[in-house]
Amino acid sequence: MSEKSPHNPPLHARVPVATPHLLTVRDYEKAAREALSPMAWDYFRSGADAERTLRENLRAFRRWEIHPRVLVDVTERDLGVDVLGARASMPILVAPTAYHKLACPEGELATARAAAEAGTIYTLSTLSTVTIEDVARASKGPKWFQLYVHKDRELTRSLVARAEAAGFSAVMLTVDTPLLGRRLRDVRNGFGLPEGMVMANLVDAMVQAGATSGSALTRYVASRHDASLTWKDVEWLRGATRMPVLLKGILRADDAQRAVDSGASGIIVSNHGARQLDGAPATLDVLPRVVDAVRGRIPVLFDGGVRWGTDVLKALALGAGAVMVGRPILWGLAVGGGEGVRQVLEILREELSRAMALSGCPTIASIDRGLIERRQR
Repeated sequence: MSEKSPHNPPLHARVPVATPHLLTVRDYEKAAREALSPMAWDYFRSGADAERTLRENLRAFRRWEIHPRVLVDVTERDLGVDVLGARASMPILVAPTAYHKLACPEGELATARAAAEAGTIYTLSTLSTVTIEDVARASKGPKWFQLYVHKDRELTRSLVARAEAAGFSAVMLTVDTPLLGRRLRDVRNGFGLPEGMVMANLVDAMVQAGATSGSALTRYVASRHDASLTWKDVEWLRGATRMPVLLKGILRADDAQRAVDSGASGIIVSNHGARQLDGAPATLDVLPRVVDAVRGRIPVLFDGGVRWGTDVLKALALGAGAVMVGRPILWGLAVGGGEGVRQVLEILREELSRAMALSGCPTIASIDRGLIERRQR
């Protein structure tokens, strides 16, 4: 990177968190663009290829309107939910995202602490810049571990064993990544981690492969994804751990049914933040059919495009048990470290609580499909 300039700020620039101008997730996104290096901003923000699905994830929420109920006592609103035995203070969980030290020197430590302070579940990415064990020591809140299955099954098994030993309570298998989608901004930028920043959980494997810096890390990640991953591997993973197994990346009703049949403990309706297959549907559009296929047998969680509390309300109305947020967490982290993450979570909490009050929903259970209707074209 070149020296500091208005167009190329230092890696960990900071904007004050507690200002009247940071009222929404969008405000944090704008501030994060100034706080991050151009390469980091492009990595976090970009989608695959022409980014059609990235745009549709956001637009999908506009296709649904809230039809509020009136004359309901909403003096008190209860936002709490239980997911796989973990209690969250709200149905807004932290999705797994990679390389948090690109946004903040403390990286995933700051994010995990902030999630715990907000009383919600944090999911650590395989591609974190802090180890499983260090995150476990930093946060006493509920934690899940996101897993990419590597070609080296012993490496995969060891990651799961480490997470279980460290006190993580669930493993989230990403199933939509037989290989990496093409993110044109990363290709053009020659994306790589800065000197001294590593994928902390994979250090030994990287050293053995000679991938210790820069774009070699990206090539290493791409080479380790196992394109032969099948439903049999879900059974293998279930046998390798006592933790419940969630499948992240389900978009089809038949795959949702198969997930239930495979013994999965939960699924996440997700298109990987539109970073894999451009042209895949917006996750909100497919959520109802997945929920209908599951028929309440396992939890259905949701991610993709959540930026407002009303977005959360709409996803819950369509059957999600909770939503997961990824990029908004990174914007908060870039702007104000752990405090920025906490602020973003509190913004979404307050927006959801207000939306529940204004739509006549005092509890999460009172949010149902009758609350929303698809807009007529």
